[in-house]
Amino acid sequence: MAKKYIDVMDTTFRDGFQSVFGGRVLMDDFLPAVEFASSIGINHFEFGGGARFQSLFFYLQENAFDMMQRFRVAAGAEANLQVLARGINTVMLDTASEEMIKLFVKLFAKYETTTVRNFDALNDMRNLQISADEIVNNGMMHEVTVTLMDLPPGCTGAHDVKFYRDKVIEILDLGIPFDSIVFKDASGTSNPAKIYQVIRMARELLGDETHIRLHTHETAGISVAAYLAALEAGVDGIDLAISPVSGGTSQPDMLTMLHATKTMGYNLGDLELSKVLEYERFLKNQLKDYFIPPEATAVNPLIPFAPMPGGALTANTQMMRDSGNLDKFDEVIEAMTEVVQKGGYGTSVTPVSQFYWQQAYANVMFGKWEKITKGYGKMVLGYFGKTPVVPDPKIVELASKQLNLEPTFKNPVEIANEDKTKSIAYWKEILEKEGIEASEENIFIAAACKDKGIAFLKGESPLMVRKKEEQAKIKKDEITKSDKKPQEYTVVVNGKSYSVQVAKGTQAIESIKEVSPESSNSSKTTSGSIKVTSQTSGQVFKIVKSVGDSVEAGETIMILEAMKMEVEVAPLESGVIKSIEVSEGSSVVDGQILATLE
Repeated sequence: MAKKYIDVMDTTFRDGFQSVFGGRVLMDDFLPAVEFASSIGINHFEFGGGARFQSLFFYLQENAFDMMQRFRVAAGAEANLQVLARGINTVMLDTASEEMIKLFVKLFAKYETTTVRNFDALNDMRNLQISADEIVNNGMMHEVTVTLMDLPPGCTGAHDVKFYRDKVIEILDLGIPFDSIVFKDASGTSNPAKIYQVIRMARELLGDETHIRLHTHETAGISVAAYLAALEAGVDGIDLAISPVSGGTSQPDMLTMLHATKTMGYNLGDLELSKVLEYERFLKNQLKDYFIPPEATAVNPLIPFAPMPGGALTANTQMMRDSGNLDKFDEVIEAMTEVVQKGGYGTSVTPVSQFYWQQAYANVMFGKWEKITKGYGKMVLGYFGKTPVVPDPKIVELASKQLNLEPTFKNPVEIANEDKTKSIAYWKEILEKEGIEASEENIFIAAACKDKGIAFLKGESPLMVRKKEEQAKIKKDEITKSDKKPQEYTVVVNGKSYSVQVAKGTQAIESIKEVSPESSNSSKTTSGSIKVTSQTSGQVFKIVKSVGDSVEAGETIMILEAMKMEVEVAPLESGVIKSIEVSEGSSVVDGQILATLE
């Protein structure tokens, strides 16, 4: 008897990279591996979209559209190249207007996407309607998605088989066109028994002709068991990756699943063991210089209590590592349980997973529910759609007060359409003011990535690749520069101020300069007695006040960026700003003095 053919999508170059490296892998380092994979018969790849779209512009000085073009050449004309899209968010973290959704689809079709896996983190299927129609009309295949997770212990009301059945029926009732359906568990928390029941339910509803897939992660340690349950229930496709970006926070390894299904009646994508071994060796060599964070290779038993997607987990821990507060990770994970409970049970997948994480981080760093973060607040207020259950009324009230927004039941696309900053005309005008060509690609890059997109288009974005040797060199250079950097002091002689530079490690005075009050344009002057300190590690995004400005208690002086959220810095007392101790772009740590007042 012939074995049942199971389509395998190779997620190595999108979800694998996102789950291990935060998406930060350069084209020249991985495209040869795509060619190798194609040469051994792999012809279904996840090649873009999701957080991997923005990461190229943010950290790699690379254009995602160029990457898509080169990937097609490497994979071959016949390959099924698939992207991940977030419904009305497309590849953005915020909702998009209807015209921006249409531009997203047009561009991804232009750059030879075959299939679009399309999901809404709240499972509000209205949010898939416009993009689904556009995807099909532009000649691509639409893979409609139901997002899964297990709720933390003691929580009920959503994310059971009945809930998912209702979502499949909603897709059918809305007439959303689709070529396949996937049940996507970004946190890998759905237990195998539930997976079996969900796939059986979908098969009964949709019939034998519908292509049904499962996507999960190893983060909670049950992905192989979940896939085996799905196979037994009649699934048609699964997602796998290869080492060194498999297992841990990513998908199960191809070799692992080949072993797990040995002697069973399944043909996993015509994968040949010996060829997959060669493929893994090839990729390991290509990526040998990259730093792999230890949490990316581990199973985390806390994840079922606080469902954190593998693709977000490592990105967040890397940001915490960069900021020097990775020691807070377990506290933030623990705080997520309550955040999920009170937030309405949206699935923990981007952007909702980031909203959960940011709110849990804020609860740890600033005090429980003292600060409602923008994304989480807008979610519970209804600006991203309808949450599976009603959020906690007290949290909704806090969010409304802090964000100065009323709760809404309005269709989120209608809200986005009314926002001029989400229009093509708005971003075209921004590009023209910056002297940047207002091509459709550039308009979408700017709209999706905002200030960081503009910086990329102006050639001003940073290169932030975590390679072992380069990171070691950067650290060595920083130490060398620090050793050589002269120390600057201000001394007062007979009532006059002088700036004195002394070479570090010597007693030689390098320069003496008189500082007059009129000539000093520096934001850093004599310190005041009221100190304004940072409540979190992060980076100075924008300074909105200057030395000499009068400010009221609670008035914003500057904005930090921490964990992809903006944190306003304000004094607890009124006064006049005497000094600004940091500059835009500076990295700061928890408790650091940022400004002083008198």
